[in-house]
Amino acid sequence: MKYNFCVYSKESQRVDMFLSALFSEISRSYIQKMIDTGCVRVNNKEVKKNLKLVSRDEILITEIITSSELIPEDISLQILYEDDNICVVNKEAGMNVHPTPWIEWKTGTLVNALLYHCKEKLPVISGEERPGIVHRLDKDTSGAIMIAKNDTMMKYLSTLIKERKVKKYYLAIVSGIFQDASFTITSEIGRHPTDRIKMTTQSPLNPKHAITHGEVIGYIHNRYSVLKIDLETGRTHQIRVHLASIGSPIIGDKVYGNPHINKQVEQEFWLNRQALHACELSFVLYQKTFSLSAPLFPDMQKIYDTMIS
Repeated sequence: MKYNFCVYSKESQRVDMFLSALFSEISRSYIQKMIDTGCVRVNNKEVKKNLKLVSRDEILITEIITSSELIPEDISLQILYEDDNICVVNKEAGMNVHPTPWIEWKTGTLVNALLYHCKEKLPVISGEERPGIVHRLDKDTSGAIMIAKNDTMMKYLSTLIKERKVKKYYLAIVSGIFQDASFTITSEIGRHPTDRIKMTTQSPLNPKHAITHGEVIGYIHNRYSVLKIDLETGRTHQIRVHLASIGSPIIGDKVYGNPHINKQVEQEFWLNRQALHACELSFVLYQKTFSLSAPLFPDMQKIYDTMIS
């Protein structure tokens, strides 16, 4: 797999330090190892770890992960539906969906668990490093996710998603009190011009059309709103970015949230991740409509239980 991106920064910085800041979950020593072994190229040239980057330098990172390197692991899964062709799982927060080049360990992901559960028989047409994965959820987002168990189902589900025929609903707890019962956000989303980790609606790079619908279903302690979100498009971090852009970030969101409010939430509710859960999937399969609900996990359920409609 290859990852290619461009540097947009007025400050010169060493390539190893730049990548360490960009991907904080990876040790600096591992990043330096990738550079030393030629997995990192700048302007199509192999580099040393002390190279100083300048604005508009192009970085290419390559590290091949094959399905044969993935280890099946006996990790408990909450199965919402399963047959010979498809599996729908209620993913816990804190679990990566699949291994990535940014993570030096290749275990503990949903893919590792699925390889064990499905006896290593999963389609790889979406990529060797993510067999069976049709769509993604962020590591710290919980909820329903579909997995294809063969090539035919992978192609079918991928087509449904591409044609926007899979309805995805999310439950989000956000800072502030919404006055309107429902709302729609249509701001374009793209990569942040200076912070590579973030997406943004403010002068984004390569902006893309994005539509988020929401309705208020209740309030918590007169400080937070509980929302049901309906995505019309599926951009990276779309719900988190759109809600933050209107001044109502998801509580617990370490990237787009309010640090002061996040600290209050952690002290009050012991929540240390974003309060976002993929609560429902709806799609047509075998000529009938499936509507699968994913129960909240305890960390969000105890907050949800204090809601006033």
